[in-house]
Amino acid sequence: MDRKDVKIERKWKVEDIYATDELWEQDFIKAQNVPKFSKYAGKLGNKEQLLKFLREDDEYSVLIERLAIYAHLRHDENIAVPLHAAQYSKMFPLFSQYSTERAFFEPEMAKLSDEYLNSVAADPDFFDYDYIIKRVIKGKAHTISEAEEKIIGMSYEVFNTFSDTFAMIDNLDVPLPEIEYEGKTVKLSHGLYGIILHSPNKEKRKEAYDKYYAAYGSLLNTLASTYIGNVKSDVLLSRVYKFNSCLERALFDEDVDKCVYDNLLKAVDDNLASMHRYIADRKKILGYEKQYFSDVYAPLVEGVDFKLSYDEAYAYVIKGLGALGKDYQALLKKAYDERWLDVEETEGKRNGAYSASCYGVHPYVLLNYHPTISEVFTIAHEMGHSIHTYYSQKYQPFAKSQYKIFVAEVASTVNEVLLLKYMLGEAKDTNLKKYLLNYYLDTIRATLHRQTMFAEFEAEAHSVAERGEPLTKDAMCEMYAKIGKKYYGDQIEHDNNISFEWARIPHFYNSFYVYKYATGITAAINIAKRILKCGESAVKDYIKFLSGGSSTDPVSLLKLAGVDLTKAEPFEIAMREFDETLSEFEKLMGI
Repeated sequence: MDRKDVKIERKWKVEDIYATDELWEQDFIKAQNVPKFSKYAGKLGNKEQLLKFLREDDEYSVLIERLAIYAHLRHDENIAVPLHAAQYSKMFPLFSQYSTERAFFEPEMAKLSDEYLNSVAADPDFFDYDYIIKRVIKGKAHTISEAEEKIIGMSYEVFNTFSDTFAMIDNLDVPLPEIEYEGKTVKLSHGLYGIILHSPNKEKRKEAYDKYYAAYGSLLNTLASTYIGNVKSDVLLSRVYKFNSCLERALFDEDVDKCVYDNLLKAVDDNLASMHRYIADRKKILGYEKQYFSDVYAPLVEGVDFKLSYDEAYAYVIKGLGALGKDYQALLKKAYDERWLDVEETEGKRNGAYSASCYGVHPYVLLNYHPTISEVFTIAHEMGHSIHTYYSQKYQPFAKSQYKIFVAEVASTVNEVLLLKYMLGEAKDTNLKKYLLNYYLDTIRATLHRQTMFAEFEAEAHSVAERGEPLTKDAMCEMYAKIGKKYYGDQIEHDNNISFEWARIPHFYNSFYVYKYATGITAAINIAKRILKCGESAVKDYIKFLSGGSSTDPVSLLKLAGVDLTKAEPFEIAMREFDETLSEFEKLMGI
């Protein structure tokens, strides 16, 4: 479909950011005059000058964020439009110039006395910035000299080389072979591999799995060297910045206590019996004598007919999220009426789905909607992100409006869990109930169990390097295989291929990121259960969390919604949810 043929109500209203490209260009010309923030260098010890800097910095940040989001959205409508591609590319040097101009800020702030910084944080004039100031104080123990900081800055591209190299290998150099698919000989791509693994054809799944891993195996020495380099760069940076470990440095950046990470790993490890039971159940349902890793995504329930048009799906999502109250539902309706969403798949449009926003304008959601049950959940998921952003921007000043990545997936997953619970309650068809329970089990398995398995591998790999022991290809394969056997149990064949799955995971190049998916779904399950049990009082607490932005650390914000991840209980509740869902699924399946 061509974009010009899409109904206006199915296109996002980007004009709410800039009514025309000409107006964008006018603001871009203004933004090219990057403020001379260096005029404040050496003056931040004066409250009046510090406040002027912070406010001027905010003002300029709002401007370039607005420019960037407009360019980003227009570019993704159709990447082939030269004007919007040019607008998008013009933003990168502008951000670089801005970053350079204000580079003095963090080092100079770190040199100021705690007494002065505490007085600033307590000053009502600095209310918008009190959390930023508190983070400066907390980070003093990890401050390095200007000379060292300059060297690290100059080495930025070097440290990113490992991630860039993996991306090049993963996207261009892995020798993915041809495969017979739907009567045609086609090249096995990453996307097609995922499609085949979710198909009911066991032989084709095994063929795709073996060929896919053989391609990565042929480059295993190179991939191992690349990942080892990434780990060693993490070790170097953690020591330069005076952290006890790479994990400690990563958690510090998100302002998350290490006990959260430890609680996650322990809870999943202590409750792996349910995971093993589910893997065994899959083997029984599929009727296999031997179950392989190529079978773990095979559909267990087929023949579900749940096709809704976009309008029907969106209305269904509004109804399905009724537990969040009329105000939340009204916001969903507002988004639909005011065209926050871009719906149709069109020529040149970016694939997938996401939510994006700039301060002072409502959020936007990109979809490529098709009438499937998973796409209904996608609407709920992306609108969860958008309404989280809406509340954060409504109730927080710009400096506190962007929430941490640690909580970024909570609101989206709360929506998915609540929608699924609603659908289960409404379902009259037993087959649909089976499908939904299986969908929920696989969501928890992929987001909680699997990501925690990844997190455990990351922690061990980094620990080996930190102890000065050799981190080798064989050592990592042995390590990963051992962890995999612990997580998946003995009802699946642990072949050699799976021992080097670590070599194809892009997220490992953003170290200690994957655990946030697991803590996110843990928090979401707890919040959804509390809302369904306590009703309005729990919804009010949840809205407080959504409205918190980055006004304090993310773990404290989750406590507003009744979830304390510094304790074991929320993780145990998430584990019980999986176990109870599995029992219900087994009952319906007659196992």
